[in-house]
Amino acid sequence: MNVANIARATLVAALLMLAAGPLHRFGVIGWQASLGLFVASALLAGIGACWCLYQLLRRRGGTITVIAAAAGIAAAAIPVAVVVNAGDKPPINDISTDTTTPPPFVAIDAVLRGPDASVITYNPAFAPQQARAYPEVRPLDLPVEPGKAFDVALAACDADWQIILADRPAGRIEAVQQSLWFGYRDDIVIRLTPTDAPTGTRVDVRSKSRVGESDLGANARRIAAYLDRVATEMRKAG
Repeated sequence: MNVANIARATLVAALLMLAAGPLHRFGVIGWQASLGLFVASALLAGIGACWCLYQLLRRRGGTITVIAAAAGIAAAAIPVAVVVNAGDKPPINDISTDTTTPPPFVAIDAVLRGPDASVITYNPAFAPQQARAYPEVRPLDLPVEPGKAFDVALAACDADWQIILADRPAGRIEAVQQSLWFGYRDDIVIRLTPTDAPTGTRVDVRSKSRVGESDLGANARRIAAYLDRVATEMRKAG
């Protein structure tokens, strides 16, 4: 086999892996195709990298072989890291601070989410899996009345979120966040309800992925980060 040609093929595979995300983000291919391209290209790049390293050990190949080996290893390392990170994550993609009566989506409906999205209703089978994997995901109580809590909750929304609904009387915020590289969309709903305290409000958050069986922990991390921002905004508000 020609060493240079294999090295070039390895570089192409690495570039295709990088392109898988933007190709989906900009609507060129569907999410299943983008994920398949990502995995297949990373695998081919990894195989090519091993072959390039073998040739380099035999003192064959030049600069392009060195570059291809490095690029192939880097490309293969990304999905490996994803798999390792997902090892202790349950195959669920819908996380809520309230798994008994999770906040429903109202403004974000099936039409907005698209025909390829997962069902919008909450699956009760997720609750025990969430409890084991993410016991820290809990509601947050604020020592203010719902109107003030709404201002705090809205101010804490991530700048990258697309706010779909901000209903103060109903105590409801709905938003969408799109991932940077692949453009996958996750739906978020925030529900504010009065507590038993004279002036208190409970903040519940639900974050749901539109595609895939497992979110690799992304929704739990999003909820935790959001509630941290709510606590920070609450301190600022005094």
